[in-house]
Amino acid sequence: MNQRPETPGEPSEVERRLYDALDAAATRPPAPDLFERVLGSIADDRVRRRRILRTAGVLIVAISLLTAMVLLFTPRTVTGDLLLEWWILELFANVLLIGLALWLGPFIKRFGRAYAADVFHDNPQTGKSYIVLTDIVYYLIFTAYILFTISFQPREDWTHFVVPAQAGFEAARLGGILLIIGVLHGLNIILMPILGRLFSLNRKLSGR
Repeated sequence: MNQRPETPGEPSEVERRLYDALDAAATRPPAPDLFERVLGSIADDRVRRRRILRTAGVLIVAISLLTAMVLLFTPRTVTGDLLLEWWILELFANVLLIGLALWLGPFIKRFGRAYAADVFHDNPQTGKSYIVLTDIVYYLIFTAYILFTISFQPREDWTHFVVPAQAGFEAARLGGILLIIGVLHGLNIILMPILGRLFSLNRKLSGR
């Protein structure tokens, strides 16, 4: 059997065969969609950064407009102190409550998608439906809380202008919705693995 002569320093035919057999992965070409996945990840990061900057810009503009309105339309005392009417603080608190409900819930859910995917790995469609249903429940609870605590006229211990009693009440409202959001997501973290396990067992039993 004829063999081509080997030059010094070049691996022999046997060495090349052993290398190919022991390291087959080294000769395997990369996945064809690897470059597309990298480009998609970069594009997602770019969109996420733009969304964060846009949200920050909207918040800055909204706070600036609200501050300007308060300074321009709020009456002042003889000494120059602001006399903030009660409905201004009530309106600001309601807007803040709605903003927290609409922003904080999806913000927390964004970090829990991988957790939900691991829990419902056997039936991902059920996991998606579960997340949508929990979102509906969350927003119903948030809306009910805001409607239960909103004030259309000054309460008994309030006056026509903002007093410490009203400031404490509005702070308690903010703390209440944060507590509700935390409790609901905490319960969801605990119950989701149990429900995912039950759904998986039900699917396996139905397939027998």
